[in-house]
Amino acid sequence: MKVTVVGAGNVGATCADVLATREIANEIVLVDIKEGFAEGKALDIWQKAPIIGYDSRTVGVTNDYSRTAGSEVVVITSGLPRKPGMSRDDLISTNAGIVKSVTEQVVKHSPNAIIIIVSNPLDVMTYQAHLTSGLDRTKVFGMAGILDTARYRAFLAEALNVSPKDIQAVLMGGHGDTMVPLPRYTTVGGIPVTELIGKEALDAIVQRTAVGGGELVKLMGTSAWYAPGAAAAQMVEAIVRDQRRVFPVCVKLEGEYGMDGVYLGAPVILGKNGIEKVIELQLNDDEKALLETSRGHVKEVMEALDKMNG
Repeated sequence: MKVTVVGAGNVGATCADVLATREIANEIVLVDIKEGFAEGKALDIWQKAPIIGYDSRTVGVTNDYSRTAGSEVVVITSGLPRKPGMSRDDLISTNAGIVKSVTEQVVKHSPNAIIIIVSNPLDVMTYQAHLTSGLDRTKVFGMAGILDTARYRAFLAEALNVSPKDIQAVLMGGHGDTMVPLPRYTTVGGIPVTELIGKEALDAIVQRTAVGGGELVKLMGTSAWYAPGAAAAQMVEAIVRDQRRVFPVCVKLEGEYGMDGVYLGAPVILGKNGIEKVIELQLNDDEKALLETSRGHVKEVMEALDKMNG
């Protein structure tokens, strides 16, 4: 069982570290373009194995995709991080080129791999990987919803002073500012969240979640990595162990929610074949309107990428 993580920066290295610590694969290959960078990160994680007590072997390589051959799952985190004051859309042209070349190498050496995109801007990078790979939508999808729901659940746990383990939630739509909150589907130990917190406080938490990435950029001067890396690893685990977990992921909609050919966050069942099923919720009019706004934003960015690709 082999899993590859492309990009040994903070997010990629965190993802590899969580995969190793949780023994999700026998071998985790970390790839980067910077000489010695992936090798160093992988060696550091491997040297932690005797301390924590895990068997997963981490290996780092510089731009050598032959070492990734036969990977079951590949996580792509490559690309430039967002800098303060930079919009997501500023990143498109640079990161699309990176994601395209990485995807070509991945498909060449691991044609049966399931590909998880973490690169930003997430929705449109998933689209780019899909275009480049030519794979079915069940095999190429993006990590965003797990991160957004984790932030939402963490903020709720803090506000209610309860364990985050007991909070379940679903968010839809684009990653970040245009995400679609679904408080109706948020529960705390099975209790609807609306019975435990007032509307004003809940709205404030939803708003904080929507700009959650930006909040961290302002604080640290760079994008988050612990939560995004762990979120990607959780998706890998669901696939490798065929857990059939229900997660919100960025997927190409093909008629669901009355939308076609757009990449949006939606709940799916994640198992050994990748996306086993896209779950279609019965949204109310307000939720549908928010999802339509999100769709419009993502479609605009997709069209911008189409123009760049000529």
